[in-house]
Order: sequence, then C-alpha cells, then structure tokens
Amino acid sequence: MLARIRSATVLGVDALGVDVEIDIANGLPSFTTVGLPLGAVKEGRERVAAALGNSGYQLPLRRITVNLAPADVQKRGSAFDLPVAIGILTASGQLEAGTLDRTLLLGELGLEGDLRPIRGALPIALAAGALGCDELILPAANVAEAAVVDGVAVRGATTLAQVCAHL
Repeated sequence: MLARIRSATVLGVDALGVDVEIDIANGLPSFTTVGLPLGAVKEGRERVAAALGNSGYQLPLRRITVNLAPADVQKRGSAFDLPVAIGILTASGQLEAGTLDRTLLLGELGLEGDLRPIRGALPIALAAGALGCDELILPAANVAEAAVVDGVAVRGATTLAQVCAHL
C-alpha cells in the first residue's frame, strides 16, 4: 500500500516542498528512509515507531520504505516525523485521512506521541500557497509564527492523536 503526504523543508530562507511517500510491502520487517536524509531525519524512524505505539497505533510488521522527494536535495531536521507517521497510518489502513493533497504536515514527534516545535514554520507557511496547499498542520507551539500568513489555514496540535482526530 502507498501513501503520499505533503511536507516541506527550509533551505536557507526559502521553503521547498517535499513529498513524503510511504510504501508498505510484504517482506521482512524493516523501516528504510531514502531521499538524502541526514541525522535527525534518519533517527526519525525510532521516534515514529515509539510515538505510534504509545498513541495506540501499531507499526506494521512489514517492509516500510519512506521516500523523501525530491531525492537530490538533502533533508535535515525532525519535522518529517509527523508526515511519516500519518503516511504509515494511512498506508496501513489504520487511518482514513481523506484527501491530503492540499495539506502540509510538519512536526517532530516525542516518544509518547507529543508534538514538539520545529524550525522554519514561517517560511513554510509563506510557501504553502505556491506549493498548492491551503492548510498547514504543525505543532501548537509554532501556530503563532505561521498564523501571520494570509491564505493558509494554520492548525496546531499537541499530539499525534489530535492530528489523527482532525483528519
């Protein structure tokens, strides 16, 4: 099963759209992230796995591949935790999120499923319209920073469970 979640990363002072693609396939259980992930992005699989379990969901015991596209741009930071978690829940059938084509998701997950602040909420909110998105879901601690931008509905959450309930 495949899921595609919209996200973004900050490059300098600008934001770049990133498609977080999750494929869950038969095979030995594994969790691989591709698409030039650096440090905190690679470590995200451990945060995501713990956050899913501690939020009442299951990490599928199958082969999980996460692709961060475009693959030729390095991805930094922990803001991809939330879109990866939502993608896994959607691809595994644990969450029926409807259409997320016009929604950007960002957020670092704590092991208990809490959402922690990210860097770059303002440039990402500014770029949301150009990326074809009219909704931005991110940690509640970043709402004030992102809400100064007109034309995008900014929604804050404090936990993974709150995001799932909204979707």
